[in-house]
Amino acid sequence: MKRIVTLLLALVLAFAMVTCAVAEETEIVVGSIFNVTGDQSSLDAPSQQGFALAIKQINENGGINGRTIRYVTYDGQTDQTVCANNATKLIQNDGALVIAGFSDSDYANAAGAVAQAAGVPAVFTGATTPDIPDVVGNCAFMTAFGDNVCAYAAASFAYEQLGATTAYVLTDNSMSYTTNLSDYFIEKFEELGGTIVLQDYFSSGDLDFSSQAQRYLAGGEAGIMFMATGPDDASTVIQQFRAAGATAPMISGDGWDADLWSVAGDLANQDIYVATHYSAEDESEVVQSFIAAYTEEYGVAPENAFAALGYDCANVIATAIEMCGDDVTSANIRDQLENIEGLECVTGTITYSAENHVPDKSVVICQAVDGTLAFVANQG
Repeated sequence: MKRIVTLLLALVLAFAMVTCAVAEETEIVVGSIFNVTGDQSSLDAPSQQGFALAIKQINENGGINGRTIRYVTYDGQTDQTVCANNATKLIQNDGALVIAGFSDSDYANAAGAVAQAAGVPAVFTGATTPDIPDVVGNCAFMTAFGDNVCAYAAASFAYEQLGATTAYVLTDNSMSYTTNLSDYFIEKFEELGGTIVLQDYFSSGDLDFSSQAQRYLAGGEAGIMFMATGPDDASTVIQQFRAAGATAPMISGDGWDADLWSVAGDLANQDIYVATHYSAEDESEVVQSFIAAYTEEYGVAPENAFAALGYDCANVIATAIEMCGDDVTSANIRDQLENIEGLECVTGTITYSAENHVPDKSVVICQAVDGTLAFVANQG
């Protein structure tokens, strides 16, 4: 009897080992890190949901070349050290062949350095500093357009469409995203013939903008106000400047896509514009199919464009994996990413090359109207 039991146990163990081996061979591990808590959560939480939705759809449709994706994700907690440590965990412990995530470049750079050292491709969802691939290395790819493209579009819209010839610029000097955005806006606005009448500063986390508002109003109103802030400060900045008496149109970049109304209320519906990645009013099939699927999955419509960027990022990665055929390795995924050309996504068409890991996409200008962002124009 003992021999029979021993034999049965051995058979069960052998079967389990074979099953695990088969599972490992048929699974492709894709990892992600999103800051679903902390100051970046209003961008990264929807982005993570968009990413997870795309992975679910891919697996439900049979996976990639007969293999399913095993998706592993961690919360970066809006902390660069945590993000870097999670990248190490994904690669060394979970066996991720590619990682994704981040709506801000500071966190993308922190995790990207780890991925680069390991030779693992990192595809960033919403990080927009255009030199990320240069800083991180040849394993880094962006799903979004660069800050330069976004700010240039905002400046062109302000000067050419709104007729603004003077501009006030408010800059959060604690983030590379916001300092880059304001620098690019100023560069383009002055190139077009506009004049910057005043540039003022603050640091993320400041809650009182009364001194900045008063300095701005003391010199008389400008034709446009460019507000280079992160998502958490947007509604407060709008509320305090409008309450102080500033009436000029305001425009900002994609960070303002998250929340404009929580503090400002109806004041956010007064001449507020956002240069961003897509519009929910786009009637194309790819956009409307994404919105319908996201709404069904989560019970709410996509909160902002970062949900769409997360969705697109997952499909970019899946496309590169599919192009690998049977040779699915980190190195080959990286190489195949460079061969993606004309991939139609929710936020535009994506093409990479060996020379360029930043997609060249147009910018959508939206206006805050009755609690939503209404499409105004494609710019750039």
